[in-house]
Amino acid sequence: MSAGGFLLIVIAALLLFGPNKLPDLGRAVGRTFREFKEATRDIVDDSPEVRRTEAAPQPQAVESSKPEDRRLPE
Repeated sequence: MSAGGFLLIVIAALLLFGPNKLPDLGRAVGRTFREFKEATRDIVDDSPEVRRTEAAPQPQAVESSKPEDRRLPE
């Protein structure tokens, strides 16, 4: 942005808000940018859960030749 454009924006802000409200407005804008920056940093810093490369051991089925072992639990 050129210096002329910036000066035009400053003059328009002075006319709209007045010299007493500009510091409050600047603080509010600064807080908003700070909160936005912290929120985006939190999103970027969140790492996905580490995926396990090792396969979990599978339970082995035990087959029994006895009919008593095949009963349902009571």
